[in-house]
This record gives sequence, structure tokens and C-alpha cells, in this order.
Amino acid sequence: MNSIITTSTDNSTLTMSSREIAQLTGKRHDNVVRDIEKMLTNVGVGLLKFEDTYINPQNGQEYRCYKLPQDLTYNLVLGYRDDLRLKVVRRWMELEASQKPTVPSNMVEALTLALEQQKQLQAAQTEIAELSPKAAALDAISESEGDVGVRDAGRELGVGQTKVSTYLIEHKWACREGRKMRPAHYGLSMKYVRLVQKTYPDRHTGETCVSDDFKITRRGLARLAIILCGANSEPARRLNGVKEQKATRKPFTKTPA
Repeated sequence: MNSIITTSTDNSTLTMSSREIAQLTGKRHDNVVRDIEKMLTNVGVGLLKFEDTYINPQNGQEYRCYKLPQDLTYNLVLGYRDDLRLKVVRRWMELEASQKPTVPSNMVEALTLALEQQKQLQAAQTEIAELSPKAAALDAISESEGDVGVRDAGRELGVGQTKVSTYLIEHKWACREGRKMRPAHYGLSMKYVRLVQKTYPDRHTGETCVSDDFKITRRGLARLAIILCGANSEPARRLNGVKEQKATRKPFTKTPA
């Protein structure tokens, strides 16, 4: 493996470059960078701490990459296929072995070192196996039952997708990022909208991929029902838990003869 890809930030800490992760897993580097940025944001770690650059030898231009320590590398590849995770784990074993200053001088030392490396590999695989169900469970519950997309919100409110999306943009609930809709600060702070992460298999490679879906929360949908349909409308009453008031029948009053 090219030594310019995997480096250490100092004499004691190994890191793995996003470029090497892309080579090991067969993923495009820009997709790996996207996954890393999403992961670092989710765990509350600053991107700049791990950000680096490299020069593309083909065009001489500088591009962004990341260098991750072992724990964050393992955390990143939890969403990848089992065989791809194993490649990354084995590469880490190679890196750690290369850092050991001693070289076996006889067969006993060689066997002892091989046994130690095998134990470390099994420990790493066990750790990933224990974390994977937790990651899958978080993915499964990450989307609330009441969250809906813009199209479904338009249908549920009976006003159409265009009216909903126009309101979201004009009133700072959301913003456009290319062709995709993303939560804006006001919408997030009011808990009206959010992004939901979903995993899906690539139809060509079978590789597990991650995507972000823009969702309107149940709280946001209830608010939209009042704004777009009216406070006394059926969608507003239904989504805000207000029961329809039945008119009280007054007794018939006889007119005097």
C-alpha cells in the first residue's frame, strides 16, 4: 500500500487516510469523504481536526481528504459490507505490526507475534460485531413514525407538494442545496424539519450506502396544517388533536298564541 496514503500524525498515533479507505473498500473517494464528514458531524467532532489535502498527480490540483484514527475508522466502516470492513481491519493490523520495533529472531518469537496479531484481529472483529447491531438499531429508529416528505405532506394536507415546498423555502424552514432540500436554521431550531439518514444497498455492487432524506416532523406538519389550511380545517384539527365541536341543539320554543 502506498506509504503516502497512510501516515501518522505524530510518532505514536497512526491514522488511515480517506484515500486508502476508498482503495480498500472500492468506493469512490468523494463518497468516502462524504461519509466521513457526516460521521464526524453526527459524533460532534470538528472536521478541521482530521482534514488534510493531497495533490492529484494527474492534474497537479489540491484536493481535500481526511486522516482518521483507529476508533473513528472502525466507526466509519460499520455501515459497510462485512468483507469491506474486514479489509480495513486487516490493514490496521498491518499498520500496527509495522510500528513494532522488535523483529522475531526465532520461530518461537515469530509464532508468539503471529498469535498476538491474531488475537488483536479477533478483538477488533468482535468489537465491530457488537457495535453493528447498535448502529443498525439507531438507523431503524432514526425516522420518527410521524415524519413525512414534502410530497406526502402535500397529500396529507390536501394542498399539493408545490405549495408546501414554496412555504418552507420562503419562511426559512428549508433551503435548496442543488436539487435537494435541506433544513434551514429556523426549521431545525423549531423542530419543524430535519434530516433522516437511511441505508440502502447499491444496486450494482450490493455495497451499503447512506443517504439523507429531508423530512417534515409531526410538529411541523401540524403547524403547516394551521397555516396552509386554516385553524378550523379538518387537517388542522386532526393533526393538532382537536376534536370537532358538535353544535348543541336548543329546545324548540313555542311562540305565544
